[in-house]
Amino acid sequence: MSRPSHVSLVEVGARDGLQNEAQAVSTEIKLGLIERLADAGLREIEATAFVSPKWVPQMADHEAVMRALMQEGRGRPDVRYPVLTPNLKGFETALAAGARDVAVFAAASERFSQRNINCSIAESLDRFAPLMDAAATAGVGVRGYVSCVLGCPFEGEVAPEQVLRVTERLLEMGCYEVSLGDTIGTGTAGSTARLFELLCRRVPASRLAGHFHDTYGQALANLLTALDFGVARFDASVGGLGGCPYAPGATGNVATEDVVYLLDGLGIETGVSLDALVDAAGFIYDALGREPVARSTRALRARRRREAQA
Repeated sequence: MSRPSHVSLVEVGARDGLQNEAQAVSTEIKLGLIERLADAGLREIEATAFVSPKWVPQMADHEAVMRALMQEGRGRPDVRYPVLTPNLKGFETALAAGARDVAVFAAASERFSQRNINCSIAESLDRFAPLMDAAATAGVGVRGYVSCVLGCPFEGEVAPEQVLRVTERLLEMGCYEVSLGDTIGTGTAGSTARLFELLCRRVPASRLAGHFHDTYGQALANLLTALDFGVARFDASVGGLGGCPYAPGATGNVATEDVVYLLDGLGIETGVSLDALVDAAGFIYDALGREPVARSTRALRARRRREAQA
């Protein structure tokens, strides 16, 4: 299968990227980041998560973020702002705040499911049924996430067949696509190829997205492998922000800047400005008080400094 000529990026830095930060990030900083990401050309920006502040304190301002974007004029009409909603209560709160796109998450690993959301994979999927019905009634799109598709911190290897079962179930329930997450970043080009070779026999590549973490520095290689199977939707996090509170040792998502740099080099269109992304990364990392981890951002910021001094 030939590589796609255009790739759509789902920016997850404001949610997946910030949820693991120990220091509180203000609502205004989050909104400033989201606005800068939209200015860079990203047209799908995961804004927040409607989860219990007890478990994810960083997302406690989810209603304020969503209201600002959808009801107070801070959002753009040409940008989608999906939010994570783990259950019907979260969905109803998100809908009241103006959400028009939501996401649900399941795992391909039984032990990860138990550690993450305290129930089996089957139970987690059953819990989504009323949410899916409510979303269909409200005309709200639902995206599915599957965690641990290329390895689990508690079980080790995960069988591709198990990933396929969960993916097909989410699609049958009404998800418009499923994002496949290498939550702990242990995947390789080989294991990624084996996974997508199996999935693409049963599921159109247009219904799949890739979500690669960079723990072992393999995220771009895995993304490139998925591209070869015709996958044209990928999640990425500005500056390489992120991790997973339930996956010890996991580093951040693949950096959006590094993905855009790769795709630009391949002549694949994204509609995203690398320079503007670097500015957005600088904004949030300055707020956090540290340097971005994205290699492209570090290199381009260093080049800017050299040019300014010349």
